[in-house]
Amino acid sequence: MEKRVLLTIEYDGTGFSGWQRQPEVRTVQGTIEKVLTELIGEPVTVDGVSRTDAGVHACDQKAVFSADLRVPVDKLARVLNSRLQGRPESRAENDDVRIIRAEEVAEDFDLRGSVAGKTYRYSIRNAAEMPVFDRNFRYLVTQNLDVSKMREAAEYIKGMHDFRCFQAAGGEPGKTTVRTIKDIGINEEPVQSRDSAAEAWDIPVQRQDSEIDARDIFIDISGDGFLYNMVRIITGTLVEVGLGKREPDDLKRIIESRDRTQAGHTAPPQGLCLMKVFSETTG
Repeated sequence: MEKRVLLTIEYDGTGFSGWQRQPEVRTVQGTIEKVLTELIGEPVTVDGVSRTDAGVHACDQKAVFSADLRVPVDKLARVLNSRLQGRPESRAENDDVRIIRAEEVAEDFDLRGSVAGKTYRYSIRNAAEMPVFDRNFRYLVTQNLDVSKMREAAEYIKGMHDFRCFQAAGGEPGKTTVRTIKDIGINEEPVQSRDSAAEAWDIPVQRQDSEIDARDIFIDISGDGFLYNMVRIITGTLVEVGLGKREPDDLKRIIESRDRTQAGHTAPPQGLCLMKVFSETTG
């Protein structure tokens, strides 16, 4: 009997050309569809709620599919992960994606229609250099950022606005660009020095003087929806405020202009992660 199943998925986006299925390239959607098709024995289409770009990560991506499923739904996540990730002692081709949870939903369940909002996190490493192990999960900014000014600028983004200025080319034409940003928070944490990390591994290092105290800066944005590259453009604009290239109150003018050329640069994809999707079934 055909069942409709909601999947919760996490992935490291580094090795994927984004979420959406594309010919001849590796994508998250295509990878999961391939494994499901092999398991069920007939073509399966998976519909995701967020079309993350190449290099973008997710902790809480949601997707649905309908199929004649013979595996019990409560065991499906484990079965799919065994096919995706292979044996624990070996590195598998698809060990950068994992099904966190599978649950049966009503036949008429509309995932996109059920979504109440999303939270994204953008991670910045503000330091003179970045360890190679963090390069796929941070945006390195080597000049000191004024976080207090970034927070002041972020206040102008909260609320309901026409955010056309933060939409990259390629967005869906004809769709409204009005969105509500419910919250935007900017937090910072000191990071372990390169010397301390090296000493833990007993590796000698050459010390370098720097005017920057290395830290991670996290921009958490929650809203009822987001335009194409919206979080990355917001981040790029806030970084320019932090560098002193713009004033915090410039954000009011930028938003009112509805002009992409007035906003800042598009921050690179590797710092972005879909943290949470809020829906009627997930809260």
